Amino acid sequence: MSEIVSVGLTGGIASGKSAVAARLGELGAVVIDADVLSRQVVEPGTQGLAEIVGAFGEGVLTDDGALDRPALGRIVFNDDEARARLNGIIHPRVRQESRRLRDAAPAGSVVVEDIPLLVETGQQHRFDTLVVVAAPREERIRRLTGDRGMDRSEAERRIAAQATDEQRAEAADVVLDNSGTLEQLRAQVDEFFAGLER
Repeated sequence: MSEIVSVGLTGGIASGKSAVAARLGELGAVVIDADVLSRQVVEPGTQGLAEIVGAFGEGVLTDDGALDRPALGRIVFNDDEARARLNGIIHPRVRQESRRLRDAAPAGSVVVEDIPLLVETGQQHRFDTLVVVAAPREERIRRLTGDRGMDRSEAERRIAAQATDEQRAEAADVVLDNSGTLEQLRAQVDEFFAGLER
């Protein structure tokens, strides 16, 4: 088969999605990280950054002209309309760049698009296979507070702002269980990758 195999990868915050993406990359998949792209499309000098400044004002820039993410976050976090306006600037650019990278992948590649809000943005139908990384809520909170230094209320708020585990599982073709060790997770990834038809 010469066509690419298109895999969507998602999971809640602190579920272990990055570890899965890294392992898939090691196994030879072409990994496209939506978080990385969302930063690139608003770098200084980009049309994306100019549009954000036009929408939200100069106060969202740092002294050296880069996007001040905390300042922008304070504006959009509790304002659905502002967040929708921001998403309307960033998401189309990220999808366009994802498409460019996907089209550039060699024939026969497994192309994995790592998208945190894949289910929330209704993109599950774009992929041959949708993989969800799942971990217990309390374990995710422990990772956010212990590994990332968040306070518990912030961790709970971040989790609540995303799709539920049930919503993600309903959309999934494959659920990888990250309630155990990293080695156990990697073994599941290896098994999934070996079973892909290509």
